[in-house]
Amino acid sequence: MTESEQPSVPLSVLLADPDLGLRQVAGPVGDPHVSTVGTTEIEDPTPYLVGGELLLTAGVRLPLDAEGIDTYVRRVVAAGVSALGFGVAPVHEEVPPELIAACDRHGLPLLRLPPATPFVAVGQATYAAIAETRNRELREISRAQSALATAAARPDALQAVLDRLSAHTGAWAVLYDAQGNELFSAGPRPSSPTPDRVRDLAVRTTARVRTGPTGRSAPAAAADHQGGTHLTVHTLPAADGTSMSLALGQATTTAPTPVHRQITSTATVLLALLTSPRHALGTDTHSAGALVRLMLGATPADVAPALTPVGTTQAGHWTVVHGRHTPPHSTPAPHPDDDPAQLATLGTALGTPYLHVDGPELRALVPSAPDARPEAPAQAADLGWVLGFSTPVPASDLPHADRQAERALRRAIATQVPAAVHTEDPLTVHGLIPAADAQDLARTRFAPLDQAGAPGASVLLGTLRTWLTLHGSWDRTAATLHVHRNTVRHRLARVGELLDVDLQDPGVRMELWFALHWLPGDADEGSRGVVSRSARGM
Repeated sequence: MTESEQPSVPLSVLLADPDLGLRQVAGPVGDPHVSTVGTTEIEDPTPYLVGGELLLTAGVRLPLDAEGIDTYVRRVVAAGVSALGFGVAPVHEEVPPELIAACDRHGLPLLRLPPATPFVAVGQATYAAIAETRNRELREISRAQSALATAAARPDALQAVLDRLSAHTGAWAVLYDAQGNELFSAGPRPSSPTPDRVRDLAVRTTARVRTGPTGRSAPAAAADHQGGTHLTVHTLPAADGTSMSLALGQATTTAPTPVHRQITSTATVLLALLTSPRHALGTDTHSAGALVRLMLGATPADVAPALTPVGTTQAGHWTVVHGRHTPPHSTPAPHPDDDPAQLATLGTALGTPYLHVDGPELRALVPSAPDARPEAPAQAADLGWVLGFSTPVPASDLPHADRQAERALRRAIATQVPAAVHTEDPLTVHGLIPAADAQDLARTRFAPLDQAGAPGASVLLGTLRTWLTLHGSWDRTAATLHVHRNTVRHRLARVGELLDVDLQDPGVRMELWFALHWLPGDADEGSRGVVSRSARGM
């Protein structure tokens, strides 16, 4: 504990105690803190001082001349004394004017102790006040820790913890990833350029920790106090000791107190636990049991109740999420499945531990109420994700919801929005044609693709679907499918040849678009060869 963090009491508390009768007769009007009380009657007490004292003297060995008194005051100020208390009588009838002048000159608060106030009484009152202050601080820390722990148990744990941290410290609190993306924040946002300064400090601190010379990462902190603004950053400790991707930043106009630092330390530990892979992505015994049952033949509907989080009021419904990781080219970032902290943050933001990330592709299951409308968390877009959401469905309808989420993701990519939610609209062309007739038409329309040879009907169908989704853009289709644009042109030329159509005709495109939607099983089953099987059976 540093000197500034020693238990102390403001001098004003002692001056306000009527039983002591203290009165300040010299020195600045400020309110220095007193951490201990000392008594001295020697000419040079500085070898015996540690700083922060209220130094009491009756002036028994006080120098007789002004120069000597000035030297005395200058020495105790250099030793870090917080205030000087002078007891009048029996040695001095009143505080010497030379001492008053010297304390004014050197900025040392000088207190007058009346004859009826023993030095011991000042010491007792000071230590009692320090104990009460310390007890009050401990109660404040305890309340804050309890509030933070309660917040950590909420579904929106990361945001809730930051809210409580801001409320108890008065600071703007913000959680960043390694690239400086703002994931969550709480409290009044400070004016520019403070947010940018906090972000830059967080990025520098995180980068310094991740590239440390020892090969292992350890939590680190940084501070920047200038211009009346106090900035602090704490990196979150990694569970495996080898990576560090998140940082907690704070900005306030008042200097952090020891209490605030203790509360921040607790919040940092909780945030690290909440964003660790073990917490956000690990499985509990219920989930492990559900996996065993599923592998031994149980249906998703049978095991789904075991996966519903404790405390969920509406059980049995799930929202399927599909995602594509598309970070800006100017922001280099590792694959999400190589970044446990990002995975944990994404899982926490979505409100589910049930995620599967394979390279740039994401699938997730989110426990949902039957009538809930899914909403994409802003943190997902900040991390470079485009998401598609299904409507909430029972576990027995998860395959259908999976196709909904896939279509929603394609729509989000095509319209260049961060997320899209599947919607059902009966007033469409699809609702005007009987389902059986539509499926027969689709089978017949794409039957010639069975003669495609390599790369196969499913690949040609997938390329056609993506190309139509992206409004005929060769480059965007190639980028989405991770192939060369000439490959896209070659595949679509083969489709046009086999179907005997001109793909540049808008009417043909519209016909094929509807036919693709009418294929039995939609895109996923089509990609598994349903078209081929259906065509062979016709």
